[in-house]
Amino acid sequence: KQFIGFVNETTLFQDTILRLPNETLSPLIICNEEHRFIVAEQLRQINSKNNGIILEPVGKNTAPAIAISAFNLLSKKQDPIMLVLSADHLIGNLKMFHQSLNIASKIANKGKLVSLGIKPVKAETGYGYIEVKSSKDSESHKIISFTEKPNLNIAKKYLNSGNFYWNSGIFLFKASKYLNELKKYNPNIYDACKKSSARESKDQDFIRIDNQEFIKCPEKSIDYAVMENTNVGVVVPFNGNWSDIGSWDSLWESKSKDLDNNIIEGDILINKVKNSYIYS
Repeated sequence: KQFIGFVNETTLFQDTILRLPNETLSPLIICNEEHRFIVAEQLRQINSKNNGIILEPVGKNTAPAIAISAFNLLSKKQDPIMLVLSADHLIGNLKMFHQSLNIASKIANKGKLVSLGIKPVKAETGYGYIEVKSSKDSESHKIISFTEKPNLNIAKKYLNSGNFYWNSGIFLFKASKYLNELKKYNPNIYDACKKSSARESKDQDFIRIDNQEFIKCPEKSIDYAVMENTNVGVVVPFNGNWSDIGSWDSLWESKSKDLDNNIIEGDILINKVKNSYIYS
């Protein structure tokens, strides 16, 4: 998902690459096969080196995508801390973001599966929530449960309780640890991804997996396939600005408005218009 040029001159995917900490290794990208040339061109535009672009024949949600990436890294005799990022996030205060990643990386190095949690500032119904066992003396909190987008009444209860975070979809863990937990709780996903990865081939920067094996893989998010089941899942809070630009509302909220609360971009004439996003 991306609104090209809407937030700034670069795409949200390019922003995701550009905000990586300096010490991060070259990113490993996973995308749909149909998007391969768009991804390669956008990486070229920002002069970004990469660790390969893995091509999925179909989308199977995040648990298989991360598994395929983890198998690829292990096949290179690497077992790094994986920083899992989506391509459609808007993040403010990079210094604070990098500080949270440093904390999360140290915890992940001890064998934990870490999710970056965003402290809710309103009763938002467009985000998933993570319930945690709060500990004021700790840099991380044990995960109790995940909830998909709740209704407004439930979102208000979550906000008032103080024990819930927005689910950012940003994760850190060792590649091997993630695969071990996936094998424990969803062996069918693990097996399908292992077979797909075992027969991968390379075409320049593009990495092709065994499509027939991958198509058999169940479709499941990392939240439900692993994080909700594991005993080693924790949340590290990130208190900076964050938004999943997944709707026009969230895009409108992310930008500065004029005196009538409008966002106007392009050659536009308006009359008696308020509270609108207008793009031409």
